Amino acid sequence: MKFKLLTFFPLLILLTSSFNTPAYQLARLKYSGGGDWYGNRTALVNLAAFCNQNLRTNFAPEEAVTEAGSPEIFNYPFVYMTGHGNVVFSAQEAQNIRRYLIGGGFLHIDDNYGLDKYVRVQMKKVFPELSFIELPANHPIYNEKFKFPNGLPKIHEHDGKRAQGFALLWEGRIICYYTYECDLGNGWEDFGTYPGDTAEKRSNALKMGANLVSYVLTH
Repeated sequence: MKFKLLTFFPLLILLTSSFNTPAYQLARLKYSGGGDWYGNRTALVNLAAFCNQNLRTNFAPEEAVTEAGSPEIFNYPFVYMTGHGNVVFSAQEAQNIRRYLIGGGFLHIDDNYGLDKYVRVQMKKVFPELSFIELPANHPIYNEKFKFPNGLPKIHEHDGKRAQGFALLWEGRIICYYTYECDLGNGWEDFGTYPGDTAEKRSNALKMGANLVSYVLTH
């Protein structure tokens, strides 16, 4: 399923939400450089199930994996990227991601601790003219079905820093959302995967993830 005109996607949701056959998938980005792109292994499966239950979406129960330079990326309205280490986009991969995002796609980058210094440089290859801006707590992305009056919730502790949600904007639309000092995907994983997991943190993580999906598919 191609979606080069993503204005059709909200309609697609309405047309397929009652069908038994899944209409689309959440996808994980596979990238080069040696970083663990495969981290948070159960995150997308759990997020898809939560969204299907609470947003009445129709995601497949399993995640998809798409490579940064592959045309298959255009099959997915929501692509998730995570890891702890190095990231490298080739010129072709950067151009492919750029076309995907300008064409209506969405990339969620979730720093799993250690990704920040690499991914910011690589996203400059994709959009040299854009810079990440921090979204205010009153932004609509924090006020979809689930309300977060203080902005991005803190899920996993590293350095005692506050959680921050950054965005790249293209013609006023969020094309990339970057969660930093938060580890949102850790909270999507099976409960008890990490020390310090609590039911409240996991609930907040899944609700925030559902807000992202809702925002992407309706904006």
